[in-house]
Amino acid sequence: MTNPRGAAAKSAAVSAALSGAVDLSALKARADARQQQQSRPASTPGADEGGAVFDVTEATFQADVVERSLQQLVVVDLWADWCGPCKQLSPVLERLAGQANGAWALAKIDVDANPRIAQLFGVQSIPTVVAIAGGQPVDAFSGALPEPEIKKWLGSLLDALKDKLPGVGGAEEPVEEPEDPRFTEAEEAFERGDFTAAEAAYQRVLDVEPANEQAKAALAQVRFTARATAADPSAVARADADPADLDAQLAAADLEVAQNLVDDAFARLLAAVRRSVGEDKNRARVHLVGLFELFDPADERVAKARRELASALF
Repeated sequence: MTNPRGAAAKSAAVSAALSGAVDLSALKARADARQQQQSRPASTPGADEGGAVFDVTEATFQADVVERSLQQLVVVDLWADWCGPCKQLSPVLERLAGQANGAWALAKIDVDANPRIAQLFGVQSIPTVVAIAGGQPVDAFSGALPEPEIKKWLGSLLDALKDKLPGVGGAEEPVEEPEDPRFTEAEEAFERGDFTAAEAAYQRVLDVEPANEQAKAALAQVRFTARATAADPSAVARADADPADLDAQLAAADLEVAQNLVDDAFARLLAAVRRSVGEDKNRARVHLVGLFELFDPADERVAKARRELASALF
């Protein structure tokens, strides 16, 4: 559940990891051979059967991603149902893909259902987004970047590829939608690491629109990121050594969620609720409920932990 402070730094780091973990050359060679055998003309951008946004499985990866990337930029969105930031990022990518008029396509891959693809890309955290062109990964980033940063990233890729892929040069520019200045303010604050300002900006949206789900999800993520960023890396060891140290337990749970050790984090805080009394018990409960907000309510881990929390409290 990584959230980068800068698109360039994170993109470079993830790309470096991919360069050693991903080798699609064999798949590309097979795709080239198949394309030559079929001797078919290049498809018109945006007119193919897959559409601008499509789901990909391990069985369809070669055709839908590798072969397609020989004609068109393919952006791969690696996500999971339980991932809170994925629910912020995926709708943005889907909207931009729909507006791109065939300049690029979005391939959505559920990492839980397709673990071999996640292993192929050496995915360490989700969401992770990988750009594929000419059968090879060309760039990537991890975390729920703000929409302006995603647009810049896509624009740079399309500029670099316009003379290299048949489907890129003739594509029209994406249609720009007016940006909500309230969210822009919050996203810019988040990007510069000013979590206090980002939290205040999202809270102002909720003060006017209490039912704004986008602001609710973003606010929960900002609060979590602020805590996890400030957490002492030794918190897990301290919490394991002293179960009565509630501050260490809370910080350790944040670090575990940040590392996708969600079950461990929930179990840690449930144990803290069971053994604590008074205000400490309430602090552990509130912290656990706050972590629930980072995930889909239908996530089985959240549903299970909620049941156990109810049992621990009553």
